[in-house]
Amino acid sequence: MPPNTTASSGQKPGKSGRKKGRKARLFLIVLVLALFGGVAYGGYWGVSTVRASFPQTKGSLTLDGLSGPVDVKRDGNGIPQIYASSDEDLFMAQGYVQAQDRFYEMDVRRHMTSGRLSEMFGSGQVKNDEFLRTMGWDRVAKEEYDKKLSASTKKYLQAYAKGVNAYLKGKDGKDISLEYAALGFTNDYKPQEWTPVDSVAWLKAMAWDLRGNMQDEIDRSLMTSRLGPKQIADLYPEYPYSRNKTITQEGQYDSVTGSYVQGRGTTLGSGTQSTAGTGLAGNTTAPNGLQSQLSKLYNVLDNVPTAVGVNGNGIGSNSWVVAGKYTITGKPLLANDPHLSASLPSVWYQMGLHCTSVSSKCQYDVSGYTFAGMPGVVIGHNQDIAWGMTNSGVDVTDLYLEKITGEGYERDGKVLPFTTRRETIKVAGGADKTIVVRETKDGMPLLSDRDDELVKVGKKATVDSGAPDRGDGYAIALRWTALDPGNSMDAVFQLDRASNWTEFRTAAASFDVPSQNLIYADTNNHIGYQLPGKIPIRAKGDDGSLPSPGWDSKYKWTGYIKQSELPYEYDPKRGYIVTANQAVVDKDKYPYTLTTDWGYGTRSQRITDLIEAKIKGGGKISTDDMRQMQLDDSSEIAKLIVPKLLKIDVADKNVRDAQKLLEGWDYTQDADSAAAAYFNATWRNILKLAFGNKLPKELRVKGQCLNVAPVDTTGPADENQTVRECGQREADQAQPDGGDRWFEVVRKIIDDPNSDWWKAPKTRLDKAADNRDELFARAMKDARWELTAKLGKDMDTWSWGRLHRLFLKNQTLGTDGPGVLQYMLNRGPWRLGGGEATVNATGWNAAGGYGVVWVPSMRMVVNLDDFDKSKWINLSGASGHAYSAHYTDQTDKWAKGELLPWSFSGKAVDKSTSDTLVLKP
Repeated sequence: MPPNTTASSGQKPGKSGRKKGRKARLFLIVLVLALFGGVAYGGYWGVSTVRASFPQTKGSLTLDGLSGPVDVKRDGNGIPQIYASSDEDLFMAQGYVQAQDRFYEMDVRRHMTSGRLSEMFGSGQVKNDEFLRTMGWDRVAKEEYDKKLSASTKKYLQAYAKGVNAYLKGKDGKDISLEYAALGFTNDYKPQEWTPVDSVAWLKAMAWDLRGNMQDEIDRSLMTSRLGPKQIADLYPEYPYSRNKTITQEGQYDSVTGSYVQGRGTTLGSGTQSTAGTGLAGNTTAPNGLQSQLSKLYNVLDNVPTAVGVNGNGIGSNSWVVAGKYTITGKPLLANDPHLSASLPSVWYQMGLHCTSVSSKCQYDVSGYTFAGMPGVVIGHNQDIAWGMTNSGVDVTDLYLEKITGEGYERDGKVLPFTTRRETIKVAGGADKTIVVRETKDGMPLLSDRDDELVKVGKKATVDSGAPDRGDGYAIALRWTALDPGNSMDAVFQLDRASNWTEFRTAAASFDVPSQNLIYADTNNHIGYQLPGKIPIRAKGDDGSLPSPGWDSKYKWTGYIKQSELPYEYDPKRGYIVTANQAVVDKDKYPYTLTTDWGYGTRSQRITDLIEAKIKGGGKISTDDMRQMQLDDSSEIAKLIVPKLLKIDVADKNVRDAQKLLEGWDYTQDADSAAAAYFNATWRNILKLAFGNKLPKELRVKGQCLNVAPVDTTGPADENQTVRECGQREADQAQPDGGDRWFEVVRKIIDDPNSDWWKAPKTRLDKAADNRDELFARAMKDARWELTAKLGKDMDTWSWGRLHRLFLKNQTLGTDGPGVLQYMLNRGPWRLGGGEATVNATGWNAAGGYGVVWVPSMRMVVNLDDFDKSKWINLSGASGHAYSAHYTDQTDKWAKGELLPWSFSGKAVDKSTSDTLVLKP
């Protein structure tokens, strides 16, 4: 029963745990039958078990440690607003209330971050724990807590933990959640007390999922087994700066002052850092041994449970702010919808934290989205400002190839000893396992130690002639900013109480990891943007796009970009700011390489176009206009390709009938659109024929097999000499995924009908495609018969939503538990509109299928003129209890694009309150 913290990981128990897993499943089946039997025959045990963990939301409770009474007011959706008279009481109550609704989720998360999943779920999680212990997130979190965080932050964390533990006191597992009742049949696990470090470590998990371009770094290296440098460059085109606007547009780096400035700046001179890095000591291709090694590393990384995203892939978000001069209210409007994995419960937890009287004793009046397990509000607004976040995508991770010699590693011709530590992993129902973790003096853990095959492959790795002899082999180490202690937890509370732009930027300066685009608005009619984060400066010539040679110290990081040098904007003349994972700043206006792997700006430019169309039309933007923009599902790649598809003469009547669906289509991807279904199927087949079938097996979908020409041949290739190669990657992680990088790849060659990329070999059923139109015709035919198989012959019944479905799965037992238990815990499907790289980003992986992989995990629109007229929605609901009325009570509205009222003032909160619980000292 591996604990996937999102619905997408799909992990399986290891071989050593299969017997125990079978036994566990039998126990769980007995449990499920007992539950159903209890309901069917009126038995008390089943009903009592389900209801025992429901929170008390009315009346009063006594909590030791409070200094005064605290009111917890919940609205009709179970969303709590907490009122207290001191900071400590406020955060203690937050801990208590979040534990009421979400403790099981919190407990799983802390076991993930500390590498202790095996304690809950047995031997099937040992490999994951080995990797997580190697990373040492909890060790770094403890060092942050002990040495870096402010006294006030520690006080809040302690108060929060005290509230969680007040909830746990005297409770057995079955009193906390149905999942614990199930676990009780397989092991004797009992929840332990919460600690402040448990909360801090959660930021490490969040940072891991938002870590930047590590996956692209691996994929580029893997591609070298089949593609040359020019072909790989074709598949990673440069960001289209001339077409898709960057986030900051009115500032640049001032080389005289050494800072980023708005509205002025000198032209960058010869000191500008090169963005044409090479990695691997000058190699532009990865050696074969390393290629295999990185493939193994990918498998290790892919198995690690995710916290908030899809293992670092495809994670995006939208946020934008419009100045008051262009809004109906005359004050700014701010929208945000982070795109994350679809999890149940949602990763977000809505709540308000209010001091009954804001003063030095009690400083907070803030409402928004929190993480269960962490005090404070992460995204939202207080009485003065509002803020949102999107993933900046800056590159804060690098892989290093290390030369192992004896018990050490080489650096500049010398052998240095590893720093080592022993970690003991406790296993439910099994024997403990002890591992040795090795790190370099830079604090880089050897990820390759976590897979035996990596060590073997390292012995075969080859690099250029300047590299040291392989000896005992090469290893792979990770340099990552989040493995250095920081004070991001301080930033959360600073954001929550910031009252103006200056205080907001001060808070941003503490936001070390993960680096997020921070967008801002205030009640004094100002808007702004700040890129925060601890962002490395690399040696000249190294852009982090490929693994670097660890034995050469010139490739180590040389420092970090100063806060004063990071891009920002404040009240830009254009009157709006859009962040949707596009490039932050024009490369010609900035001396540092932030990343080589931006999102390509498809969503951001569409949002910009929608805003400008409204402004240029003389209209004013409303809260509902912002909501409608969030729901825009126009397909930019369809606008490019459909005109070409319609010009192709199709002989097959059935295919021609499908082609006619595209005539007059407005390129919107509504759930009930047959045209959207057919186009996306065609797009998927274009990608497969033009690119996917030419990628190495390490990037293709697991189990999909092709006959391919051998790579290592001498003399002319013989097309009759082929080998059978099957894909190795999970469906939701494979390439080509169809995102806007692939939009840009196709855009570059769309007007070159004879590009080699448009060539596809003959098959048993199809003749070879020699140009674009022949490949497009074949893709349309394949799409027609694919949809016939999936949706039926009658095209009148086709719809995008029938293909593009969302399933919400319980984060642990809902993924690999017995089918009946999954039925109890999981929900769905929902038929969705939207799609990949649209503003309404219901993402899907074109290599793997049409199912929804990630979603707008929440949506909000903040009205700075009247906070009570703001709107919000969550993917699921407030509760993590499967049979609570608030388990998925927001999902139907979310799927329809609706937003809920967001009460903030005391009067509005009282009006919307359904239940009140008083916590007494």
